This record gives sequence, C-alpha cells and structure tokens, in this order.
Amino acid sequence: MDAVQKWANERRIADLIKVLEERQFGAVMAKDKDDARKIVMDMIPEGSTIAVGGSVTLNETGILDEIRSDKYKFIDRYNTPNFEAMLEKYREGYHADVFVSSTNAVTMGGQLVNIDCTGNRTSQIVFGPKKVIIVAGVNKIVENVEEGIKRAKSIAPMNARRITHKTPCAADDNIKCNDCRCDARICNVTSIVDGCHYFPKRITIVMVPEVLGY
Repeated sequence: MDAVQKWANERRIADLIKVLEERQFGAVMAKDKDDARKIVMDMIPEGSTIAVGGSVTLNETGILDEIRSDKYKFIDRYNTPNFEAMLEKYREGYHADVFVSSTNAVTMGGQLVNIDCTGNRTSQIVFGPKKVIIVAGVNKIVENVEEGIKRAKSIAPMNARRITHKTPCAADDNIKCNDCRCDARICNVTSIVDGCHYFPKRITIVMVPEVLGY
C-alpha cells in the first residue's frame, strides 16, 4: 500500500472513530496489523478466559497465535472431535472474560453488521462475554447497514468454502449468494449493533488502515 492510500484510509477511520465513540463503543486506530495485535493483547489481562469468533483477520494479524499462549485460558473451538463438542465450546464462550472477533462490516454511521451460521459470533458480540474486542481492516467499512448486509452476502461464498460448507454459493461454478435453503446454509442470523449505550465501552473496535480478512 502506498503512502497516499494509507493516508486516505487513516482519514476515513479517524472520521469513523468519532462516530463510534458517540455510540459508546471503545474505538482505536492501529498503525498496521502488527500494531493491532499489540493493542489487542495489551487489552487482555494474563489469565483471562478468551473465546473467539471464526475470523481470517485474527489469523492474519497473529492475534489467534497469541491467544493460544499459556498466558490465557483459551476456549479452543478449533480442536474438537465433533460438531457437538464444538457447540459446547461455543456455549462456554458466553462466560468468557473476553470475546475476540472481526466483523463483516462497520458502517460510517457507527453500526456493526454481521451475518452468521450458528449465531455464536453474533450473539456473543451482543451479550455474554464481559468484554468484546473487534478487529477490522479498512475493507470492512461501508456507508450504511444496507451496504453492510450486501457486503456480508458478497463474501459468504468465500467463508462457506473456507469452512467447507457445501452451499451452492461455494460450488466451483458459482460465487454468489443464492439465498439457499440447504442444511449447510451459513447465512442464518443477521445482527446489527447500534451502540453500547447500556454497557458503555463493552465493545472496543480496533480499526486497521489495511485490508484484512474477507
């Protein structure tokens, strides 16, 4: 990324942060993905119980590797023998000290927009864990909720393929949402978080002026 594009990204994020703060989110801009990792880990006390949402961003920033450290009690949703065991890990996540995830979209109006398969990510962002940390690249910024939903639908085929769900959108000859009704459908739950007014600063959003995740 050249210096001018990075400058433009930073200016857009700076405007967004003002709006997020008005909606009582915690909001901070990282310099880059490495700085984002440091910011996130500095926010989590050693010994904390941590749950995560499925996220390419957490892998790209190295945050997931840090969370796996012996410093923390990681509710590991990834190393489970079967789906039922995974669901139990999801349920444990509601009692976590910290939930770390990305988001499908952040609107310039200050809303988080997400579409989920099981709903564990969307629901734990909304309620349960004591603290939520969202990490998002500049590519996640949209103008409004409608664009946020459109964006989430547009990247659903890649997410379906990533998690090996055999949906029509993830087939070799297709890469668009068909509003399918198959058992493997990943677009089952849509959430819009308008703010943290009842629990101020419970959700902190770390914005990065780089492209991260899908």
